[in-house]
Amino acid sequence: MPVSGATRSKAARIFELTALLLVVVSVVQVGWWLYDQRSEATRTVQHVEALHAQQVQAAQALLASGVPEASVRELLPDVVIEAGQARISPDALATLEEHQRRRINQYMWESGFFLLVLCVCIAVIWRALRTEARVRAEQESFLALVSHQFKTPLASLQLSLETMAMRELPAEHSKRLTERMLADIARMEQLVSQILESARLERGRVELRREPVELASAVARVVGQLEERARAARISIGTEVPRDLYILADPVSVDVVVRNLVENALAAVAPVGGGTITLRARAANGEVELAVRDTGVGFRPADRARLFEKFTRLHPGGGSGSLGTGLGLFIVQRLMQLSGGRVSAHSEGVGKGAEFVLVWPRAATEPDVRTEPA
Repeated sequence: MPVSGATRSKAARIFELTALLLVVVSVVQVGWWLYDQRSEATRTVQHVEALHAQQVQAAQALLASGVPEASVRELLPDVVIEAGQARISPDALATLEEHQRRRINQYMWESGFFLLVLCVCIAVIWRALRTEARVRAEQESFLALVSHQFKTPLASLQLSLETMAMRELPAEHSKRLTERMLADIARMEQLVSQILESARLERGRVELRREPVELASAVARVVGQLEERARAARISIGTEVPRDLYILADPVSVDVVVRNLVENALAAVAPVGGGTITLRARAANGEVELAVRDTGVGFRPADRARLFEKFTRLHPGGGSGSLGTGLGLFIVQRLMQLSGGRVSAHSEGVGKGAEFVLVWPRAATEPDVRTEPA
């Protein structure tokens, strides 16, 4: 009988936890072994010292009974006799100390090596468990998010189709329903595209060209596609992008990142009942910056680092429908990284708008323009 993925994942997790427990027990055992061996070495030295003390007493007793010093030295070679007094030879004491030091060092090095290996095993297993927990949380978040995102357009499609199937409708009403269904399909297509694109970017399966791209034309093309949507939400889009300003990037990636940022701004401004979005570009220090500023809901400065993580949706009050999958900014960051650029975000706080800045290398030369002879 085939084993499901959930069962395999559970079995792997049980194995990892068991391995972690065994390694922790091994660490405790090695620590106890080190302590016991060190104590044993100390006891051995103390025992030898006691034997030496007995030898000194025996030598002193032999001397007191009239036994010649030479005979006593021959009988007890570790004893030194000076002026009729017996004591342990310095060489014997040095040998004893050297033996103790060598044994303790041996135990320290051996146990230290095993403890290091075991600690590395603990770190690897712990990291694997944390990674698995994070992936599992992302999967659950992804499934919940995608289910919710697809539920709304599917429900809208079902309602429109049921309405059209129940009775004959006026041409104008049918046209509106058809347009709404097309919009719902386009929305679902966009969701699928974002999910697939994020998966490709995360695995590095995207090859980008780097060629001169006129930024003003790319911005105008994106804004033109979104102007009708912005007007319907009472949002005005303004652009201040100089002509003949070329960036070194992939043309498709430029359209994607600019579109995602403008759509993100639209989603941020719509909940406050309308506002403005401004796109400004400038050249500085061999680079070109494009700032997308909106008067929307903004975000807390502490949340800036989380904005570009997968499935992150921080805008309050916008509703999940307007906020999308939480993949747009992740895609923007990955495409900018692959293009040799960067992206940053700034906001004074919730309700104070936000600004996203894209930075590309500036193209050294304009693209060649070839004309056919008249």
